[in-house]
Amino acid sequence: MTALSVPALSETAMALCILCILLVPFAGAGLSFVNTGLGRSRSAAHSMLASLCVMAVAALVYVICGFAWQGFIGRPAHVFTVAGKEWNWIAAEPLFLRGLPLDGSPASLAAWLQMLSVGLAALIPLGAGADRWRLRACCLSTALLAGLTYPLFAHWVWGGGWLAQLGVNYGLGRGFVDAGGASSIQVVGGLTALAISWILGPRRGKYSLEGMPAAIPGHNAVLVLFACLLALLGWLGLNCAGAMLFTGAEPGRTVLIAVNTTLAAASSALMAAVITGVRFGKPDASLSANGWIGGLVASSAACAFITPTAAIVIGLVAGTLVIFAVEWFELRMAVDDPGGAISVHGVAGIWGILALGFFAHFPSRVLNVVSGPSSWSGSSDSNQWVAQLVGVATLLGFVLPLTYCLNWLLNRFYPQRVPAEGERQGMDLYELGAGAYPEFATYTDDFTQR
Repeated sequence: MTALSVPALSETAMALCILCILLVPFAGAGLSFVNTGLGRSRSAAHSMLASLCVMAVAALVYVICGFAWQGFIGRPAHVFTVAGKEWNWIAAEPLFLRGLPLDGSPASLAAWLQMLSVGLAALIPLGAGADRWRLRACCLSTALLAGLTYPLFAHWVWGGGWLAQLGVNYGLGRGFVDAGGASSIQVVGGLTALAISWILGPRRGKYSLEGMPAAIPGHNAVLVLFACLLALLGWLGLNCAGAMLFTGAEPGRTVLIAVNTTLAAASSALMAAVITGVRFGKPDASLSANGWIGGLVASSAACAFITPTAAIVIGLVAGTLVIFAVEWFELRMAVDDPGGAISVHGVAGIWGILALGFFAHFPSRVLNVVSGPSSWSGSSDSNQWVAQLVGVATLLGFVLPLTYCLNWLLNRFYPQRVPAEGERQGMDLYELGAGAYPEFATYTDDFTQR
């Protein structure tokens, strides 16, 4: 099956889209620094090398087979018919990007953007597996994410798949909508982080015999806070490029997207600072940084379709959710997530998806990824929240079990956690043979637990 093709971008839109995509690596740098700063000093070099490796593996695997499963709007795909309605479930592209002209067309720009986006999704689990996840296991898990989990769900959302068809086939608003990747990038990455945390188990010394968690603070708050500024640059590019390529947003709408993205991050960070200040007596730097990133995550889905006031509300809720979700996973679920990746990307991402159904107002010229611009003019947005809810249910009911099973099987063949000796020494010495800070003293658990 081939749906209607996406109109070619104007020269202005193409240039702006390219500029926005060039900003996306800043988001990767930001997430890498967050993961590293919130981990232990004796694993810092390992964390940064793992970030480079997973982004490299993600890009290569996506080019080899990921794009073949994800595809793009209007390109060949496999469908099945139920009750007289066609449902698009996976793309039918050649491997290695064969047959895709890399000429600045929307499809070629989308492939470039997705090479970077799948790398962002792969960085998220690194925060949850910090201080105990083998480098090779990180890369193998990333290959599963980039080669199967990510492109499959991204096709359903951005490739004209069945989630995007919910509006046409069942009258659920515009179908599932996600401009900047709150679902495909953030929640998929966050759920993968949850699966990795379950499989690896908590760090040594994190929980007492009574099950109470011990505080293991990150080693560099300055690095984490600086990462927030880098992440903002990357998210501006990610949200703007995604909105133009996957929802047909006009170039002029990038101003609204940038404003909404910034406001959501700012309000979320301030809310996190206020909550931690009230609860602990003083604001917590790492949790406030997590609030900032959580606001960016929550803004991604609806950034092109909401007012600045709605962006502030979305950010305030995201900041609140992140703080309490971090505590809930640690205390109630006994999930050791050093970087807060599950709460920041998974929980805040789900909120961002649902918030689109509550706050979005779609312009008449927004692209329908399934049937073209004209078919949206008569559709109702009253059931948009139902389409968004179906997307969330798919993430929790399909993507989470799938990614857990894939990583569980990987763990059976290649144990993903380092031995106790490796965790005691630190990942830098055990896996790399050298530390990140050779001129400074780093300590093992034997020293810190005296």
